[in-house]
Amino acid sequence: MTDLVVMSLERWDDVWRRNQHLVAGLLRRDADLRVLFVEPPADPTNDLRAGRRPALGSAPRAIGAPAPGRLWTYRPVKWLPRRLDRHADTRIARDVLRAARALGMGHPLLWINDPGAAGVADASGWPVVYDITDDWLSADRPAAERERSARNEARLLATAREVVVCSPELARRKGGDRPVVLIPNAVDVDAYRRPAPRPADLPTGSTAVYLGTVHPHRIDVDLCEATALELGDDGTLVLVGPNLLGPEATARLERAGAVLLGARPRDAVIGYLQHADALVVPHVVTEFTDSLDPIKLYEYQAVGRPVVSTPVAGFRDADDPRVTIADAARFPAAVSAAIDAARPFPHGAAGAVPTWADRADAMAEVLARLSPTS
Repeated sequence: MTDLVVMSLERWDDVWRRNQHLVAGLLRRDADLRVLFVEPPADPTNDLRAGRRPALGSAPRAIGAPAPGRLWTYRPVKWLPRRLDRHADTRIARDVLRAARALGMGHPLLWINDPGAAGVADASGWPVVYDITDDWLSADRPAAERERSARNEARLLATAREVVVCSPELARRKGGDRPVVLIPNAVDVDAYRRPAPRPADLPTGSTAVYLGTVHPHRIDVDLCEATALELGDDGTLVLVGPNLLGPEATARLERAGAVLLGARPRDAVIGYLQHADALVVPHVVTEFTDSLDPIKLYEYQAVGRPVVSTPVAGFRDADDPRVTIADAARFPAAVSAAIDAARPFPHGAAGAVPTWADRADAMAEVLARLSPTS
């Protein structure tokens, strides 16, 4: 039996991201695999400061699908800010090791997606694969956070048995001094091409839909506002995904006529994409966004709707006549034109698109090289 501990940047919830898709695929292909999925630590001090109810951690909790009895989630706690508790990461690592032992995982493989979990690698001695999905060293973050990320990443790049990246640009940035394995993102093609009903809260009339986290490091708020105003009474800009914008930016978009629906479960988002007249990617173009391999590229391609994107990584390189690349000056008019020319789903939903099953196979090969017998 193989045991795997995953140190994730995201929680295991209804909004599935790369880690969840890959873990689910690995569990389906290997009936002997057991997984402890470690979520980002609860931060009650930060919650209090933000006026939220403090979140606490959780003991390992069994998850049913896709593998009853073989998948658990666990959420440790960071009780104090690191500036007040310089041993915070050591305590978290100790708690993760204790949770793994409670499940009988004596010497699991360790999959690190969160570079902040470098302490778990140090404390455990478990074989490590470092899975890089974002270049946090180029993100607009406080200097102390960037410095901590740089230290942790340097340790992981030096000590991990395997390093996986999700984009060619990350391969270029991180693979200069050591080998890396490129495993891009993908989509569940069959699910996205199975007709779904029109969501009840999708606005009537023509819509231009964005799917993804509405994050200030990615979304161009000015461009979204301009696009919503350009559409006017002829259509609605709809943003589907967790809203991490502040109240002021959210209010600006709503005044312009945009609709922010918030997070939706992974199966529910398919209907929003299929029934959109156009799909949009109003992203800023930065060193950080250039490191990404957007999952939405594969989701958008699976449903075959016309796409308008700023010249961001993934979309600007797509050899796909359904994708229009437009700079900020041309973007709103391009969205309006795409809506006018749209034909209903399933028109355009054809052609090969990579699947998560393919990517799980690739990750399984990486993990196999970490096992003691390899």
